[in-house]
Amino acid sequence: MAANAPLLELRDAVPSFEESGLMPAPYNLRIMPGECAVIDCRDFERAAMFADMCTGMIPLTQGSIKFMGLDWSTLYDRQLNALRGRIGRISRHGSWLSLFGTHLNIMLPHLYHTTDPFDHVVQRATELGHTFGFPGLPITAPDRLSGADLARAACVRAFMGRPDLLILEDISDMLPEETVLPFFETMTAARDRGCGVLWFVRSTAAWHEYRKAVNIHMRLLDEGLFSLRVV
Repeated sequence: MAANAPLLELRDAVPSFEESGLMPAPYNLRIMPGECAVIDCRDFERAAMFADMCTGMIPLTQGSIKFMGLDWSTLYDRQLNALRGRIGRISRHGSWLSLFGTHLNIMLPHLYHTTDPFDHVVQRATELGHTFGFPGLPITAPDRLSGADLARAACVRAFMGRPDLLILEDISDMLPEETVLPFFETMTAARDRGCGVLWFVRSTAAWHEYRKAVNIHMRLLDEGLFSLRVV
């Protein structure tokens, strides 16, 4: 990918309404390396579907979506999996597997996409765990954790593996107050090395303290995606 090329680019992308429930309108968005785009959206499901669309999981009826210069619609399964391995995501619904301990839920996605030694992955996960307020990686099943601890775990999982793009659904109502500053700092550190951020929020309060560092502000409504002035 060229240094001056968009990291994520939607060009008149029209999603399949039957597959997504999103309005079949043209969506346009461009995020450069290191940029942060805040998307106001009060509907959790709409935000999640839009996030899925940005990761090539929803077919388009026209237009294109490219990540790191590659069009999702032209890739095969192995390429798709490799490219999605470059994305760290916080999902509102979590996608936790209670058959495994939370520590494995955190590390497995990264282990699938890396050749890093297992000990290094454990060390990085533990360091991130400390950053977000865990004394160590939680080994109990996710369904036994509190909402606050699941939010912490979601942050750890998203930031694993030096992602090139962070897609962050709004968990501000679950994230403990003392974790907000580490969240901002870890996100900023990722941006400093070129990671782009697509951050869905439901209210100004979620990003008010970070507003000066935001490059793009948009609103996702039934009718489509609309640009707003960053203030």
